[in-house]
Amino acid sequence: MSESNWLSEFPEMDRSDLRAIRKTLDGAYRDFSREYGDLIESFFDPLLSFLVWFEKLLISTPWVIVLGVCTALIYAASRSWKLSLSCCVSLTLIGYFGMWEDTMRTLSIITVCTLLAIVMGIPIGIAMARSNRVQALVTPLLDVMQTMPAFVYLIPVVMLLGIGKIPGLIAVVIYAIPPVIRLTNLGIRLVDKEVLEAATAFGANKKQRLLGVQLPLAMPTIMAGINQTIMMALSMVVIASMIGVKGLGQPVLKSITNQYFTLGLLNGLAIVALAILFDRASQAYAKRTQAHLGELTHD
Repeated sequence: MSESNWLSEFPEMDRSDLRAIRKTLDGAYRDFSREYGDLIESFFDPLLSFLVWFEKLLISTPWVIVLGVCTALIYAASRSWKLSLSCCVSLTLIGYFGMWEDTMRTLSIITVCTLLAIVMGIPIGIAMARSNRVQALVTPLLDVMQTMPAFVYLIPVVMLLGIGKIPGLIAVVIYAIPPVIRLTNLGIRLVDKEVLEAATAFGANKKQRLLGVQLPLAMPTIMAGINQTIMMALSMVVIASMIGVKGLGQPVLKSITNQYFTLGLLNGLAIVALAILFDRASQAYAKRTQAHLGELTHD
Protein backbone atom coordinates (compact mmCIF):
# COMPACT_ATOMS: atom_id res chain seq x y z
CA MET A 1 0.00 0.00 0.00
CA SER A 2 1.41 3.39 -0.99
CA GLU A 3 1.85 6.19 1.53
CA SER A 4 -1.00 8.26 0.04
CA ASN A 5 -3.41 5.29 0.23
CA TRP A 6 -2.33 4.56 3.80
CA LEU A 7 -3.15 8.12 4.83
CA SER A 8 -6.49 8.34 3.02
CA GLU A 9 -7.83 4.84 3.83
CA PHE A 10 -8.06 3.51 7.35
CA PRO A 11 -6.14 0.20 7.71
CA GLU A 12 -8.77 -2.55 7.99
CA MET A 13 -8.72 -6.22 8.92
CA ASP A 14 -8.77 -8.50 5.93
CA ARG A 15 -12.38 -9.32 5.00
CA SER A 16 -11.74 -13.06 5.01
CA ASP A 17 -10.33 -12.85 8.58
CA LEU A 18 -13.32 -10.81 9.72
CA ARG A 19 -15.69 -13.28 8.07
CA ALA A 20 -13.91 -16.16 9.82
CA ILE A 21 -14.21 -14.48 13.23
CA ARG A 22 -17.92 -13.78 12.71
CA LYS A 23 -18.52 -17.32 11.48
CA THR A 24 -16.71 -18.78 14.50
CA LEU A 25 -18.60 -16.66 17.05
CA ASP A 26 -21.98 -17.18 15.36
CA GLY A 27 -21.36 -20.92 15.14
CA ALA A 28 -20.29 -21.13 18.78
CA TYR A 29 -23.41 -19.31 20.00
CA ARG A 30 -25.64 -21.39 17.71
CA ASP A 31 -24.12 -24.59 19.10
CA PHE A 32 -24.57 -23.27 22.65
CA SER A 33 -28.25 -22.43 22.01
CA ARG A 34 -28.90 -25.88 20.49
CA GLU A 35 -27.13 -27.64 23.37
CA TYR A 36 -28.52 -25.68 26.32
CA GLY A 37 -31.57 -23.85 24.89
CA ASP A 38 -34.09 -26.41 26.17
CA LEU A 39 -32.45 -26.53 29.61
CA ILE A 40 -32.47 -22.74 29.94
CA GLU A 41 -36.07 -22.62 28.68
CA SER A 42 -37.16 -25.16 31.31
CA PHE A 43 -35.45 -23.01 33.97
CA PHE A 44 -37.79 -20.14 33.06
CA ASP A 45 -40.95 -22.32 32.98
CA PRO A 46 -42.11 -21.32 36.51
CA LEU A 47 -41.73 -17.64 35.59
CA LEU A 48 -43.68 -18.20 32.36
CA SER A 49 -46.44 -20.00 34.28
CA PHE A 50 -46.69 -17.11 36.75
CA LEU A 51 -46.75 -14.53 33.94
CA VAL A 52 -49.50 -16.40 32.07
CA TRP A 53 -51.51 -16.82 35.31
CA PHE A 54 -51.17 -13.14 36.22
CA GLU A 55 -52.16 -12.01 32.72
CA LYS A 56 -55.23 -14.29 32.73
CA LEU A 57 -56.12 -13.03 36.21
CA LEU A 58 -56.10 -9.39 35.09
CA ILE A 59 -58.06 -10.13 31.91
CA SER A 60 -60.66 -12.46 33.49
CA THR A 61 -61.29 -10.34 36.60
CA PRO A 62 -64.32 -8.02 36.15
CA TRP A 63 -63.13 -4.64 34.93
CA VAL A 64 -64.84 -2.82 37.82
CA ILE A 65 -62.72 -4.75 40.36
CA VAL A 66 -59.47 -4.14 38.42
CA LEU A 67 -60.35 -0.45 38.12
CA GLY A 68 -61.10 -0.23 41.85
CA VAL A 69 -57.90 -2.06 42.87
CA CYS A 70 -55.70 0.07 40.57
CA THR A 71 -57.29 3.29 41.87
CA ALA A 72 -56.88 2.12 45.49
CA LEU A 73 -53.20 1.25 44.89
CA ILE A 74 -52.55 4.65 43.32
CA TYR A 75 -54.22 6.35 46.31
CA ALA A 76 -52.26 4.20 48.80
CA ALA A 77 -48.99 5.22 47.12
CA SER A 78 -49.74 8.90 46.52
CA ARG A 79 -52.50 9.84 49.05
CA SER A 80 -53.83 12.05 46.26
CA TRP A 81 -57.49 12.01 45.24
CA LYS A 82 -56.64 13.92 42.07
CA LEU A 83 -54.18 11.26 40.93
CA SER A 84 -56.58 8.48 41.93
CA LEU A 85 -59.36 10.14 39.92
CA SER A 86 -56.96 10.53 36.97
CA CYS A 87 -56.20 6.79 37.19
CA CYS A 88 -59.91 5.93 37.20
CA VAL A 89 -60.69 8.24 34.25
CA SER A 90 -57.63 7.11 32.23
CA LEU A 91 -58.36 3.39 32.62
CA THR A 92 -62.06 3.99 31.86
CA LEU A 93 -61.16 5.79 28.62
CA ILE A 94 -58.66 3.04 27.72
CA GLY A 95 -61.41 0.46 28.14
CA TYR A 96 -63.97 2.59 26.29
CA PHE A 97 -61.70 2.79 23.24
CA GLY A 98 -61.32 -1.01 23.17
CA MET A 99 -57.80 -1.31 24.59
CA TRP A 100 -58.61 -2.93 27.95
CA GLU A 101 -57.25 -6.45 27.28
CA ASP A 102 -54.04 -5.15 25.66
CA THR A 103 -53.56 -2.78 28.61
CA MET A 104 -53.99 -5.65 31.09
CA ARG A 105 -51.39 -7.69 29.15
CA THR A 106 -48.97 -4.76 29.19
CA LEU A 107 -49.68 -4.12 32.87
CA SER A 108 -48.95 -7.77 33.72
CA ILE A 109 -45.56 -7.91 31.98
CA ILE A 110 -44.49 -4.47 33.24
CA THR A 111 -45.43 -5.43 36.81
CA VAL A 112 -43.49 -8.72 36.62
CA CYS A 113 -40.49 -7.04 34.93
CA THR A 114 -40.40 -4.28 37.55
CA LEU A 115 -40.63 -6.77 40.44
CA LEU A 116 -37.81 -8.85 38.92
CA ALA A 117 -35.69 -5.74 38.39
CA ILE A 118 -36.24 -4.69 42.03
CA VAL A 119 -35.56 -8.19 43.45
CA MET A 120 -32.32 -8.50 41.46
CA GLY A 121 -31.28 -4.84 41.27
CA ILE A 122 -31.43 -3.76 44.92
CA PRO A 123 -29.11 -6.56 46.21
CA ILE A 124 -26.64 -5.79 43.40
CA GLY A 125 -26.80 -2.08 44.32
CA ILE A 126 -26.20 -2.94 47.98
CA ALA A 127 -23.19 -5.09 47.03
CA MET A 128 -21.81 -2.20 44.93
CA ALA A 129 -22.27 0.24 47.82
CA ARG A 130 -20.41 -2.09 50.21
CA SER A 131 -17.48 -2.86 47.92
CA ASN A 132 -15.53 -0.56 45.59
CA ARG A 133 -14.25 -3.64 43.76
CA VAL A 134 -17.80 -4.83 43.00
CA GLN A 135 -18.67 -1.30 41.87
CA ALA A 136 -15.66 -1.26 39.53
CA LEU A 137 -16.75 -4.60 38.02
CA VAL A 138 -20.48 -3.88 37.68
CA THR A 139 -20.36 -0.24 36.46
CA PRO A 140 -18.94 -1.06 32.97
CA LEU A 141 -21.62 -3.77 32.56
CA LEU A 142 -24.31 -1.22 33.43
CA ASP A 143 -22.79 1.22 30.92
CA VAL A 144 -23.05 -1.44 28.20
CA MET A 145 -26.61 -2.39 29.20
CA GLN A 146 -27.77 1.23 29.08
CA THR A 147 -26.07 2.24 25.84
CA MET A 148 -26.50 -0.93 23.78
CA PRO A 149 -29.34 -0.48 21.24
CA ALA A 150 -32.43 -2.31 22.51
CA PHE A 151 -32.77 -4.33 19.30
CA VAL A 152 -29.39 -5.95 19.95
CA TYR A 153 -30.75 -7.58 23.14
CA LEU A 154 -33.36 -9.38 21.08
CA ILE A 155 -30.87 -11.24 18.85
CA PRO A 156 -29.19 -13.57 21.41
CA VAL A 157 -32.38 -13.97 23.47
CA VAL A 158 -34.46 -15.02 20.44
CA MET A 159 -31.69 -17.35 19.20
CA LEU A 160 -31.62 -19.00 22.63
CA LEU A 161 -35.30 -19.07 23.63
CA GLY A 162 -37.25 -18.37 20.44
CA ILE A 163 -40.31 -16.11 20.21
CA GLY A 164 -42.57 -15.55 23.21
CA LYS A 165 -43.18 -13.89 26.56
CA ILE A 166 -39.99 -14.99 28.34
CA PRO A 167 -37.53 -13.65 25.69
CA GLY A 168 -39.43 -10.36 25.78
CA LEU A 169 -39.39 -10.28 29.56
CA ILE A 170 -35.62 -10.96 29.68
CA ALA A 171 -34.94 -8.21 27.12
CA VAL A 172 -37.09 -5.73 29.08
CA VAL A 173 -35.41 -6.57 32.42
CA ILE A 174 -31.89 -6.24 30.93
CA TYR A 175 -32.81 -2.86 29.45
CA ALA A 176 -34.66 -1.54 32.52
CA ILE A 177 -32.62 -2.80 35.50
CA PRO A 178 -29.58 -0.42 35.44
CA PRO A 179 -31.30 2.63 37.05
CA VAL A 180 -32.44 0.74 40.16
CA ILE A 181 -28.93 -0.73 40.59
CA ARG A 182 -27.16 2.60 40.13
CA LEU A 183 -29.48 4.60 42.38
CA THR A 184 -29.51 1.96 45.14
CA ASN A 185 -25.71 2.13 45.15
CA LEU A 186 -25.78 5.95 45.11
CA GLY A 187 -28.46 6.25 47.80
CA ILE A 188 -26.61 3.98 50.26
CA ARG A 189 -23.28 5.69 49.60
CA LEU A 190 -24.85 9.10 50.28
CA VAL A 191 -26.02 8.12 53.78
CA ASP A 192 -24.24 10.37 56.30
CA LYS A 193 -21.28 8.58 57.93
CA GLU A 194 -22.05 10.27 61.26
CA VAL A 195 -25.47 8.58 61.29
CA LEU A 196 -23.81 5.20 60.69
CA GLU A 197 -21.26 5.88 63.43
CA ALA A 198 -24.11 6.73 65.82
CA ALA A 199 -25.90 3.47 64.92
CA THR A 200 -22.66 1.54 65.50
CA ALA A 201 -22.19 3.28 68.85
CA PHE A 202 -25.66 2.04 69.88
CA GLY A 203 -24.53 -1.53 69.12
CA ALA A 204 -26.03 -2.04 65.63
CA ASN A 205 -24.31 -4.71 63.53
CA LYS A 206 -23.88 -4.56 59.71
CA LYS A 207 -27.27 -6.08 58.96
CA GLN A 208 -29.06 -3.79 61.43
CA ARG A 209 -27.29 -0.73 60.03
CA LEU A 210 -28.30 -1.74 56.49
CA LEU A 211 -31.96 -2.55 57.22
CA GLY A 212 -32.56 0.03 59.95
CA VAL A 213 -30.50 3.01 58.78
CA GLN A 214 -29.05 2.85 55.27
CA LEU A 215 -32.01 1.48 53.29
CA PRO A 216 -34.64 3.73 54.94
CA LEU A 217 -32.49 6.84 54.44
CA ALA A 218 -31.67 5.80 50.85
CA MET A 219 -35.32 4.97 50.04
CA PRO A 220 -36.15 8.23 48.18
CA THR A 221 -33.14 7.69 45.90
CA ILE A 222 -34.01 4.00 45.45
CA MET A 223 -37.61 4.98 44.61
CA ALA A 224 -36.25 7.32 41.93
CA GLY A 225 -34.37 4.33 40.49
CA ILE A 226 -37.53 2.18 40.56
CA ASN A 227 -39.40 5.01 38.86
CA GLN A 228 -36.82 5.13 36.04
CA THR A 229 -36.91 1.33 35.74
CA ILE A 230 -40.70 1.42 35.23
CA MET A 231 -40.35 4.15 32.60
CA MET A 232 -37.67 2.21 30.71
CA ALA A 233 -39.71 -1.00 30.90
CA LEU A 234 -42.70 0.78 29.38
CA SER A 235 -40.50 2.24 26.64
CA MET A 236 -39.57 -1.35 25.66
CA VAL A 237 -43.20 -2.42 25.18
CA VAL A 238 -43.24 -1.77 21.41
CA ILE A 239 -39.82 -3.37 20.82
CA ALA A 240 -40.77 -6.44 22.91
CA SER A 241 -43.91 -6.82 20.77
CA MET A 242 -41.61 -7.65 17.83
CA ILE A 243 -40.79 -10.98 19.49
CA GLY A 244 -44.31 -12.00 20.42
CA VAL A 245 -45.08 -10.06 23.62
CA LYS A 246 -48.77 -9.20 23.39
CA GLY A 247 -50.08 -5.91 24.69
CA LEU A 248 -50.27 -2.27 23.66
CA GLY A 249 -47.03 -2.60 21.69
CA GLN A 250 -48.47 -4.93 19.03
CA PRO A 251 -51.13 -2.49 17.71
CA VAL A 252 -48.45 0.23 17.59
CA LEU A 253 -46.20 -2.10 15.57
CA LYS A 254 -49.16 -2.97 13.33
CA SER A 255 -49.92 0.71 12.80
CA ILE A 256 -46.31 1.33 11.72
CA THR A 257 -46.31 -1.48 9.15
CA ASN A 258 -49.81 -0.65 7.83
CA GLN A 259 -49.72 3.14 8.33
CA TYR A 260 -52.72 3.24 10.68
CA PHE A 261 -52.24 6.64 12.32
CA THR A 262 -55.23 6.58 14.72
CA LEU A 263 -54.55 3.02 15.95
CA GLY A 264 -50.94 3.90 16.74
CA LEU A 265 -51.91 7.20 18.36
CA LEU A 266 -54.56 5.69 20.67
CA ASN A 267 -52.34 2.80 21.83
CA GLY A 268 -49.39 5.16 22.19
CA LEU A 269 -51.51 7.47 24.38
CA ALA A 270 -52.54 4.44 26.49
CA ILE A 271 -48.84 3.65 27.10
CA VAL A 272 -48.24 7.32 27.98
CA ALA A 273 -51.19 7.27 30.43
CA LEU A 274 -49.76 4.19 32.20
CA ALA A 275 -46.30 5.79 32.31
CA ILE A 276 -47.64 9.03 33.82
CA LEU A 277 -49.69 7.16 36.45
CA PHE A 278 -46.70 5.00 37.47
CA ASP A 279 -44.42 8.03 37.47
CA ARG A 280 -46.62 10.32 39.56
CA ALA A 281 -47.54 7.57 42.05
CA SER A 282 -43.92 6.48 42.62
CA GLN A 283 -42.74 10.11 42.91
CA ALA A 284 -45.49 10.91 45.41
CA TYR A 285 -44.61 7.82 47.44
CA ALA A 286 -40.92 8.81 47.44
CA LYS A 287 -41.80 12.34 48.63
CA ARG A 288 -43.99 10.99 51.43
CA THR A 289 -41.22 8.59 52.49
CA GLN A 290 -38.68 11.44 52.49
CA ALA A 291 -41.01 13.69 54.51
CA HIS A 292 -41.65 10.91 57.03
CA LEU A 293 -37.91 10.26 57.40
CA GLY A 294 -37.32 13.99 57.79
CA GLU A 295 -39.84 14.11 60.67
CA LEU A 296 -38.19 11.11 62.36
CA THR A 297 -34.73 12.66 61.98
CA HIS A 298 -36.00 16.00 63.34
CA ASP A 299 -37.62 14.29 66.33
